[in-house]
Amino acid sequence: MTLPYITLEQASNLQGCVLAYGHFTTIHPGHIRYLRHARSLGSTFVVALIGDFTSDSQSPYMFSQLERSEALNMLGIADKIVLLKSDELGSAISVIRPSILVLGTELQGVSALEQPLSLLREQGGTVQFHAGDVHYANADLLTNSERDLKRQRLLQFRLSCQRQGLALKDLLDSMKAWSDTRLIVLGDTIVDQYAACEAIGMSAEAPVVVVRELANRNFIGAAAVVAAHIRALGAQVDLLSVVGNDSTADLVNQELSSQGIGNELIRDPSRPTTFKKRYVVENQKLFRVSRLEQHNLDQPIEDQLIERLEKLAPFVNGIVISDFVYGVVTPRVLEIVQSLARRYKLLLFGDLQCSSQVGSITRFQNFSLLCPNERELRLALQDKDTGIESLSQGLLKSTNCERLIVKLAADGFIVYDRDTNDRFITQAFPALSVNPLDVAGAGDSVLAVMATGISSGQRMMPTAALACCMAALAVETMGNTPISSTVLSDSLKEVLSS
Repeated sequence: MTLPYITLEQASNLQGCVLAYGHFTTIHPGHIRYLRHARSLGSTFVVALIGDFTSDSQSPYMFSQLERSEALNMLGIADKIVLLKSDELGSAISVIRPSILVLGTELQGVSALEQPLSLLREQGGTVQFHAGDVHYANADLLTNSERDLKRQRLLQFRLSCQRQGLALKDLLDSMKAWSDTRLIVLGDTIVDQYAACEAIGMSAEAPVVVVRELANRNFIGAAAVVAAHIRALGAQVDLLSVVGNDSTADLVNQELSSQGIGNELIRDPSRPTTFKKRYVVENQKLFRVSRLEQHNLDQPIEDQLIERLEKLAPFVNGIVISDFVYGVVTPRVLEIVQSLARRYKLLLFGDLQCSSQVGSITRFQNFSLLCPNERELRLALQDKDTGIESLSQGLLKSTNCERLIVKLAADGFIVYDRDTNDRFITQAFPALSVNPLDVAGAGDSVLAVMATGISSGQRMMPTAALACCMAALAVETMGNTPISSTVLSDSLKEVLSS
């Protein structure tokens, strides 16, 4: 079989191809979107891979060129991978003479590329700047079987762990410190009710579906389920939130008590406890009805919240903010959180959900970790076109946060960490669940693991690997159910040992 790796001197017979160019330090879904687009532009697709040392730096990339080329080859997208000695794009254009050069949008306007692009045009070629198609769902099941997709994702997960030097025993051992951790979870509390229904048919009076409710079940959600996950993982946790003066709040109280979660709920008669009811037929959600108020807390309630926060802060390792933008995490509350973090050297973890609300995760400044999804990232930076990598770097810079996870739904998530020299390290982890039953709450489970692990002294990458397994477990059942450390460790053993 012919190897896909060639030197630039061997690439002269590729003239007229579509050419992509980059270092591809860590392959993530943003790269795959970009590469697939380039692949679609011609019959022959070639990637020119930057060498280990560039012309303006003697610092090698995190992974060698050989490792990076092997990762590219495993995707099965490129026909050939040209191994450059450095970052000599001009030489690659001169030898290969591509008909189309596809570059990431982050390279648009870079002065160092003016000369190579001028040469490309002189040879009759064109350049496209492309970030990869933006999408918030996945259509892989249309072209692959569920079994094949699961096998691919298990392989991707193992390779991600291998690249980060993560062994099963080390991951399991790192979970032992979780029981010594204590956290505050602050944010909105939601009660989710799932109503199982039978479809009767269409109404004769109007074009609406008619269903008969068979049974229902309540689950605590948002900040409450983040706290429940943290407690089930073995850490100590206090939930600090605001609920209504109603029977739904009584239900939340009962759940917190039964799970051993510190209860710091404040009753606010001006709002109901946020309640969302989902109607489900044969595991298919039909629609949701929400009962909620979104106004910011009145000052007396805000004062109570701050008082309890200040009382708890000296005894915890970190504070987790789960903000659904329903008015609990006010600007003043957030200011106090940041002040307490500085005073007691606390870690701060933030997630802001704005699928149907108006909010921006950029309000979380100087956090230890932020966990937006791609849509929230683009909304925060008001950018629908730029590639994931550049957007992520932009959020890290604008918020001055230490670490970042960007959630990509069915494409898993990308982790951004810092090494000992304060340089960013990235790693993509796949979504292990191919055909999830209920994706609501997957992000809450990731936030819970990341906060618990990092607060216990665990490094970012092993914690992210555990969070990847946690998210797969969270989407396997309908409704938010706390996942214990035992269930998580058993899942990890299955994924890495099977």
